[in-house]
Amino acid sequence: MVTGHSGDGKAIFTSDGQPPRVAEVAGMKDFAIVTVWATDHGMTAVPGSDDPTPAMTTMVPGPGGSRFLVTVMPPAGQGLEPGTDPATVGPALAAQMPGMAEAMEPDNPGMHTTDTIDYDIIISGELVLELDDGAEVTLKPGDIVIQTGTRHAWRNRGSVPVVMYSVLVGAPRQ
Repeated sequence: MVTGHSGDGKAIFTSDGQPPRVAEVAGMKDFAIVTVWATDHGMTAVPGSDDPTPAMTTMVPGPGGSRFLVTVMPPAGQGLEPGTDPATVGPALAAQMPGMAEAMEPDNPGMHTTDTIDYDIIISGELVLELDDGAEVTLKPGDIVIQTGTRHAWRNRGSVPVVMYSVLVGAPRQ
């Protein structure tokens, strides 16, 4: 549900449906990244009734921008449908997730760094957060993580898909 303003400034419901940006890849099961809302630097505090999300050109917000994401992550080793060529998945993900794909390290799958402050909430399943030195913590539903531009990877070592809500806020690196 999204609210906005009518031409005369009255509060109205502007959207009651599926978010306009969903990153899914044919052949992958239990995987999706849904961009619920996106703002960019310089955007007014009140965008009126227009949804800025369809015009988003990168999943990683620049300084002052934001993204609200819902991520569904399959258990490790269970993300591909039978018969799916793994070589097709990377390019398909890159096309669906501009900016985020470039942040991923090709020699260390899953590891990535973005110039963002991320507020992550585990909704269901268990997720392992791995940092660049190999330190890990297992997160459960209700756990909250604040990522401050650190190099990290998310690993689903459980037996069910994980659902995580995230707000990414673009921030310049010092």
